[in-house]
Amino acid sequence: MSDPAGLRALLDRALAEPAAGWSLGGYGAGATFRRAPGEPAFPPCGGRPGLVTPRGALVLGEADTLVPVAYETALGGEAWSQALALCRPLRLLPPCPAPVVSEIGPDGAAARAEDRDAVLFCLGLTLRQARLLARVRGKAVSRLRAACGRPADAALWAALPGFGAVLVAQSGRDRIEVVLPDAHPGPRALWFDKLLRLGRLHAATAPIPPGLAPVIHLHPPHPLDGTGYDRARHAAFEALLARFGDPDLVALKRRILAGEAVAEPRTRAARAAARVARAQRRHLAPA
Repeated sequence: MSDPAGLRALLDRALAEPAAGWSLGGYGAGATFRRAPGEPAFPPCGGRPGLVTPRGALVLGEADTLVPVAYETALGGEAWSQALALCRPLRLLPPCPAPVVSEIGPDGAAARAEDRDAVLFCLGLTLRQARLLARVRGKAVSRLRAACGRPADAALWAALPGFGAVLVAQSGRDRIEVVLPDAHPGPRALWFDKLLRLGRLHAATAPIPPGLAPVIHLHPPHPLDGTGYDRARHAAFEALLARFGDPDLVALKRRILAGEAVAEPRTRAARAAARVARAQRRHLAPA
């Protein structure tokens, strides 16, 4: 990324958009952050970029130093997703933590100043992009200390809400905090053990360039908003694709949106881009 100031401005605009979603973590575990329209939100302490709500927090302490990759993913039927992945070079990823619960200490990087004296415990999940942590205080500290040295399991995960824990997904100075128990829609804690055991850095359907691993995803508002096709949202993501997407996939999509007949692409990523373009063209056709 040769324009961190431009990326920072883009992220600041996304922070001001209540319909935008965020996720941080790896394949199989992490956290997501969303807020409801009108939900109170304020910046994290220390002047860091981000959002703090009663149900969680998002801190983008170094997101503007990551490598942005924009892409769309074809889902079932004519559905698709869209994302801007903020990636870190593989050579800069730390190794996975020891696969056991361990105490880290006070959370000096908490989004709220009043949470900095609470105690963090690493859950020992085998992720390279991020650490999944539990932040607790009071009697819950001794309960998690009793779990140290053993792998985290489904029983411990289920017990965290009763401990009054906050789940923290952290990568460097970037983090998402989730007040447990979580609820949809809103900040969510994610742990899918079967996916985690696969050891993948990302889904096979995500066209992330070799040598990069997605750490944070920005999910801009989708053009299909439940009432029709929002052309302004479509245009906004097309601009992201033009700036941060795979040039070959962007060119293929433009040809299809322009009405050109193209041969069936050979690669998985190109076939997905073609399906997305054809679905969008049908929505755009009435105009």
